[in-house]
Amino acid sequence: MAESFVVSARKYRPVTFDSVVGQSHITTTLKNAIRTHHLAQAFLFCGPRGVGKTTNARILAKTINCQNLTDEVEPCGTCESCVAFQNNASFNVHELDAASNNSVDDIRHLIDQVRYPPQTGKYKIYIIDEVHMLSSSAFNAFLKTLEEPPSYAIFILATTEKHKILPTILSRCQIFDFNRIQPRDIADHLEQIALKEGIKTEREALELIAQKADGGLRDALSMFDLNVTFSTDDTLRYKEVLENLHVLDYDYYFRLTDALLAGDISQSLLIFNEILNKGFDGHQFVVGLLEHFRNLLVCQDPATIQLLEVSESAKNKYLDQSAQASRYFLLSALSIGSHTDIHYKAAKQQRLHVELCLMKIAKINDVLNWDSLAEDEKKKNSVIAADRIVADRQSPAPKPQATPSVTNEPTVKYQNGAMPAPALGSKLKTTVKLAPTGETPQNEPTKTAEIAPTLTAERPFTFEQLQKAWAEFAQMREQNGGAVSEQVMLNRTIVCEGTTIKLVLDNLHQEQLLNEVKPDLLGYLRHQLQNRLLQISYQIAQSDAKRNPYTPQEKFNALIEKNPHLAQLQQRLGLEVDF
Repeated sequence: MAESFVVSARKYRPVTFDSVVGQSHITTTLKNAIRTHHLAQAFLFCGPRGVGKTTNARILAKTINCQNLTDEVEPCGTCESCVAFQNNASFNVHELDAASNNSVDDIRHLIDQVRYPPQTGKYKIYIIDEVHMLSSSAFNAFLKTLEEPPSYAIFILATTEKHKILPTILSRCQIFDFNRIQPRDIADHLEQIALKEGIKTEREALELIAQKADGGLRDALSMFDLNVTFSTDDTLRYKEVLENLHVLDYDYYFRLTDALLAGDISQSLLIFNEILNKGFDGHQFVVGLLEHFRNLLVCQDPATIQLLEVSESAKNKYLDQSAQASRYFLLSALSIGSHTDIHYKAAKQQRLHVELCLMKIAKINDVLNWDSLAEDEKKKNSVIAADRIVADRQSPAPKPQATPSVTNEPTVKYQNGAMPAPALGSKLKTTVKLAPTGETPQNEPTKTAEIAPTLTAERPFTFEQLQKAWAEFAQMREQNGGAVSEQVMLNRTIVCEGTTIKLVLDNLHQEQLLNEVKPDLLGYLRHQLQNRLLQISYQIAQSDAKRNPYTPQEKFNALIEKNPHLAQLQQRLGLEVDF
């Protein structure tokens, strides 16, 4: 007859304190309490699922009744009490599942059992699992017994939701908070089990299972059994575990980040399309991308590298890529990605929502380059102005003004005739000295400056180009699920005066919508028109329309204005307006 299969979570359940994984602060405290005979009347074990709450409760119950404790304060496993416990035949240990026994009658039945002392052993232990499921009346019925139990009774309560337990219960218990088990500890434990079972493993496969378990050892053991069953040759390989658990490989995020750092929008969208074709959810992808950027950010400071919970091979990749990304890029990418995560479910076109996120992130470095150019230009103009002031003080005679040469640049017409600042785009030689605002260029020695087209900051544009870029932005917002009121605001008539875009709004609601969309709108227009000086100003139209009469008195007054004799008729007949 074939041997029945036992899942690893039961087969390898810890039976001593030393075999408990990742909860040394709990086991050490319990062992010291047993050694010094300072056992509390009630314990409360709380923490996430699968971290060892019930297991530690059983080990504690077994240990305090053991007749031959070892020097390490562990149960011997051979005495009468230990053997009875291991065979589930102990009369001193009672387990109650509060999820299915949560009524007042169940608690009263438990209280009746407490009255009888143990026939063998020192203590009667009552383990109540999922204690937060007890009703309020059951909690109240349990209070008195929990506060003043018999000397031989010990209660061990276990819960995953500590906040649902009444404060009066919490105050009567000694509380132990269980931590999530570290992925490294889970991987080590799985490796030991694999050796006992004769299963070959790849370390990366075990670390992937540990990360997917999210701190729960029971979940990790369940996934371990699943992947062992999936394997045909009793070997756990990283690629097979990746496919079986349907986990998005972090190599995709490394490739995507390389493309984003290079500003390659096309490659970024193709990688995202490849991920979608493999059946992964777009929201799951965004969450994973945010975690990837977070890992890159913590790698940039030696003090925070310890927060990186990945395998050693992945850690080296994160360290290499974090050296290529600036902190400003990562912080901006996290901000954009977080906004995408929050509004993903509300978006009508979720794929486009994520693609817009990738496009924005891909252009972060360009924005940073524009900002650095603007700062350099500002410093340059300050130096020129300072030199001119010194020259004017040294030369009392006024210098003749030089007329700048006229180039064959296309002219841009504006409604007030204002012209933009001289263009800094395309590789052109310029001999015009820039003067501060309000001054005219002087006859200075000519200097040539060559500026790369990719760093254009003040390129001239036509009003038609502005209208086109504005319409494109409004269309993108509409496709991304923008509200109707927002579209009404964006479709207002605009006027351009110099580099200032002016529009008239109808009400305060449109003003609020404009302020919300203004950062994205300005960033898009500046990028499309290659002009960092663009600004937006607005004013709210004053409504001169007379409000229609609403109340009966207002309606009567309006009739009097049309026919004054109605007032005389009201006075003669002694009539009143019906409110």
